[in-house]
Amino acid sequence: MRIAFLILTVAMPAVAQTPDWRSVEDESMRHFQALLRLDTSDPPGVELPAVEYLKKVLDAEGIPNEVLGRDPQRPNLVARLKGSGAKKPLLLMGHTDVVNVDPKKWTFPPFGAVRNGGYVYGRGTLDDKDNVVACLMTMLLLKRWKVPLDRDVIFLAEAGEEGNVRFGIKYMVENHYAKIDAEYCLAEAGGGVRSGGRLRYVSVATAEKIPYAVRLVSTGPAGHGSRPLRTNSIVHLAQAVARVAAWQPPMRLNDTTRAYFERLATISTPEEAERYNNIVHPEKSAAIQEYFAEREPGHNSMLRTSISPNQFHAGYRVNVIPSEAVATLDIRALPDENMEHFLNQIRGVVNDPAVKVVSEYRDTRPGAPPSPLTSEAFRTIEAMVKKHYEGVVTLPMMQTGATDMAYLRARGMSCYGIGPAVDSEDGPKGFGSHSDQERILESELHRFVRYHYEIAADLARRK
Repeated sequence: MRIAFLILTVAMPAVAQTPDWRSVEDESMRHFQALLRLDTSDPPGVELPAVEYLKKVLDAEGIPNEVLGRDPQRPNLVARLKGSGAKKPLLLMGHTDVVNVDPKKWTFPPFGAVRNGGYVYGRGTLDDKDNVVACLMTMLLLKRWKVPLDRDVIFLAEAGEEGNVRFGIKYMVENHYAKIDAEYCLAEAGGGVRSGGRLRYVSVATAEKIPYAVRLVSTGPAGHGSRPLRTNSIVHLAQAVARVAAWQPPMRLNDTTRAYFERLATISTPEEAERYNNIVHPEKSAAIQEYFAEREPGHNSMLRTSISPNQFHAGYRVNVIPSEAVATLDIRALPDENMEHFLNQIRGVVNDPAVKVVSEYRDTRPGAPPSPLTSEAFRTIEAMVKKHYEGVVTLPMMQTGATDMAYLRARGMSCYGIGPAVDSEDGPKGFGSHSDQERILESELHRFVRYHYEIAADLARRK
């Protein structure tokens, strides 16, 4: 019996240690503030200081990593913890660049990482250095606490997400895909939503719309402003923009948006649930879509390829009729949209030979089907939502914005966007991502780091 017990003891794998989460929180905050204080605005895009910081931390822990990039000032970092190889790797991804700031509009310095009233203020607190520090801490804890792994766990700290993907994800996919190839990816875009301080739900981004810039170019003869012309290029352009803006492209649901509205209905008021449950009802759908267009534009955008006229360029002085006028449309296409067909639809709506529809496909993210809701990764995320977020419902979501996960989904990788909980009131008050007072609750940063770690650990550990 004693011999058998000894054999059994030797054969059992080492049990991973349990992290001291209080000390983890202190360490997370130190790394978070250090990264926030590095100005990695894009443009111009100088992510090197952030990569140097991450590399120093990873090197100190003995975690293998390498720096790869098209531009020495705009590198990407790839770190890897080896597993047994029984399962394909797990990729953790965060981008080190942030959008520009106008320092005069900030109450606290945008790169000060100031802690005040339970919040951390600074550019990148929500987009995306929260994810970067969560990825970093996950790698450190998996290594430090000797978690036995069946999957390699890869950390990609990427450049260029906010301004130029050719330095970041596009470069990595085209030149070093084998170094980041994985079955699953965890990245940005989802997160908890609080209202009145109460958590309502946690979203997981499983699909995203694809951005396109399209120009309407109106031409006509120039002339003196004292003699108005029916061929005035601005008049033709204005009429074309009005027609396009009034057009509602056809509604089309996918697996993600269908599940999103079904689950959202379960936590909504009876009046709201009536709308969410009847989006495709033949007699009710038109009124519901119109309601969304007026009062819930985010939901309206989830239903279709959307068009927003956002820029006008015409004329150079008040008494000259310009020969050309240009409007730029921000088109956010459904992942499976046939853009050539869609552009022809726009031409039909414009219906004016004086106005051309010109597409601009520079560095456009690729379209791809939604990541599955039946995967091991999604089930694990749902379980961790119940564990860490008061058992609220998990909503799969199609992002109306864009992320670099599009490049990975196009290669067949299942990607899931996760993030910290934020207050729904923060965005309208100017505290959201890309705002002039971007901030994150310290408590939600810490909860997110633990949530992120436990999803990764559960997916990758030896069962």
